[in-house]
Amino acid sequence: MRIRPRRLRYGETLRKMVRETRMDVSSLIYPIFVKEGTGIMEEIPTMPGQYRYSVDTMGKKLEELLRVGVSAVMFFGIPGYKDEIGSGAYAEDGIIQKALAQAKKEYPELYRITDVCMCEYTSHGHCGVLCGQDVDNDETLKLLAKTALSHVQAGADMVAPSDMMDGRVAAIRGLLDEKGYGTIPIMSYAVKYASAFYGPFRDAAGSAPAFGDRKGYQMDYHNSREGIKEAILDVQEGADIIMVKPAMAYLDMVAKIKDTVNVPVAAYSVSGEYAMIKAGAKLGYIDEEKVICETAASAFRAGCGIYLTYFAEEVARFMQEGKIG
Repeated sequence: MRIRPRRLRYGETLRKMVRETRMDVSSLIYPIFVKEGTGIMEEIPTMPGQYRYSVDTMGKKLEELLRVGVSAVMFFGIPGYKDEIGSGAYAEDGIIQKALAQAKKEYPELYRITDVCMCEYTSHGHCGVLCGQDVDNDETLKLLAKTALSHVQAGADMVAPSDMMDGRVAAIRGLLDEKGYGTIPIMSYAVKYASAFYGPFRDAAGSAPAFGDRKGYQMDYHNSREGIKEAILDVQEGADIIMVKPAMAYLDMVAKIKDTVNVPVAAYSVSGEYAMIKAGAKLGYIDEEKVICETAASAFRAGCGIYLTYFAEEVARFMQEGKIG
């Protein structure tokens, strides 16, 4: 036979030389939970190895990440109080605002991204202002824009709206530009599905809805063309990066979005993916290290250039050791 694909599989050096998917630690983002209070470092029961930190203890984790080359973090806030309009999300002394200020002061080399949403801050757990039992889309836009602005003023380098309200990117872009922050990029959770994979996150952030669900604003997991529409709309509104969430079960969408938009594509390996890998490894059913590497590579192979993962530190270390990338 003249054509033998196996010729290029003999030896690690050759396999790396012809590798189609290349990965770099600079593409990793670590999601971190910051909680109101002091001296807090609480392990999250549904996410073994992940913690809720207070502002005074988060530095330990940030230093660990920077040590292995992970320089980008996305902050999620757990406030000390909640109300109907999620005022803690945009309060000048809110938990995210304080975390940003501290991180900017202590770790200026850190790239600070914030999740912009209302669910962690509302007493009802939904992602915006309620009108009866429904989220009022247009009233919520005002608060999302206000939240994003407060994050940027506190030190955010990028904002990432995850609420799935129609028009949120335009609202945020308009206010940031008006206030002189035209260079701050927006990473939009444009293709965000109503997924059971979010369960552990809602435990971690205390953000489960008090009634109903989020299917009225997050996407139906049966749909793909709808996701393409969402991505195109957000790019038109000013999104600089498009995110697909979750990652593992939606890699077809990563590939489709990559072929559709002309901006970078991110994939978020969510809490349920993390929890399944941890549980499977604890039971001895899977090799944790190899599955972490394989799932990360699959996201990049599908087309993402940015990868949000709770395994960011491990993935970075595996890259350094030549086990992946």
